[in-house]
Amino acid sequence: MQPDDTDHTVIRPRSAGERGGERAAERTRKRTVEPVDLDAATVIRVRAPAAQPVSVEPPALVEPPRGHSGGHEGGVLRRAGLPIDPVPLAVPWYRIRVNRHEPIPLDTPALIGRKPVPPRITVGGAPRLVRVPSPGREVSGTHVELRQQGASVIVTDLRSTNGTLVWLPGTRAQKLRQGESLVVSAGTVVDIGDGNTVEILPIERQV
Repeated sequence: MQPDDTDHTVIRPRSAGERGGERAAERTRKRTVEPVDLDAATVIRVRAPAAQPVSVEPPALVEPPRGHSGGHEGGVLRRAGLPIDPVPLAVPWYRIRVNRHEPIPLDTPALIGRKPVPPRITVGGAPRLVRVPSPGREVSGTHVELRQQGASVIVTDLRSTNGTLVWLPGTRAQKLRQGESLVVSAGTVVDIGDGNTVEILPIERQV
């Protein structure tokens, strides 16, 4: 009996070219048919922001430190990186001469008396305490205050026992009542008793 050719299956080995073509087709099918996994992690790529125009700010003004030696020394404003004309920063201070001693600048209020003490609350910086002799005890412990306010000098009697006499240039002496203040100018002389006088000297401007 002859075998029937239709009953036999012939398996022929595939060539390398056929296998490569099938793999390429399979990859193409997966790319086009494979469903998207919604539960998979999502990667978000952030695009770099477009370059923004750089704003050029004006140079800052820089003030150099100033020293302090009985007064305020002049300073100069300089624009960072750019030369500019010097601008004087020093405040022109009046000075006072107590009796015959060296002048004292009014860069801070001066409290004058037989044994002056600073107040509990200070305004405008710690005051300068100036002690004067008073053998007859005519001068109170903290007798008078002199301070510069803007372009003026203010003399204030600090409720002294014997009062304060003030001679403005070209005028007669006037006595301040306890706690009274008076605006004075250069050339004024203040008498607080026991031969103690305070003279207001002109402003010494920085050169």
